[in-house]
Amino acid sequence: MLDNLNWWEIGALLLLALLIFGDRLPAVITDGLRLVRNLRNMARNATGDLSRELGTDIQLEDLHPKAFIRKHLLSEEDEAAIRKPLKGVYDNLRADVSGVHNDLKDVANAADLRSNEARSGTATSSPSAPAPRASYDDAT
Repeated sequence: MLDNLNWWEIGALLLLALLIFGDRLPAVITDGLRLVRNLRNMARNATGDLSRELGTDIQLEDLHPKAFIRKHLLSEEDEAAIRKPLKGVYDNLRADVSGVHNDLKDVANAADLRSNEARSGTATSSPSAPAPRASYDDAT
């Protein structure tokens, strides 16, 4: 949850909380933790009630509508029938992208060969610093 905060930012937030709440800070922290605990219990009870009503085992992650439909309402055959048209489109798109990728590699290699030939032809006539090598990123 706090992965994107460094220690200075966390310290600044704690100092700000101390300035805002003062000596009431322990009571505010206790109330916040009690709220989180109550929310977890409510979610656990709701999933338990839903599991009992539907007669299946439901986890909290299953309450997302897409996951719920996929897991509890669709059979594997229904899911395969839904995915079949999309699979063909995905395979065609993947083939097209790989073809474009290969074409770009060929163009980058051709540009690299031309620049090597140009450098070798000019290198014999006048000594100079070598030109930077063209990379795949430069060609794209």
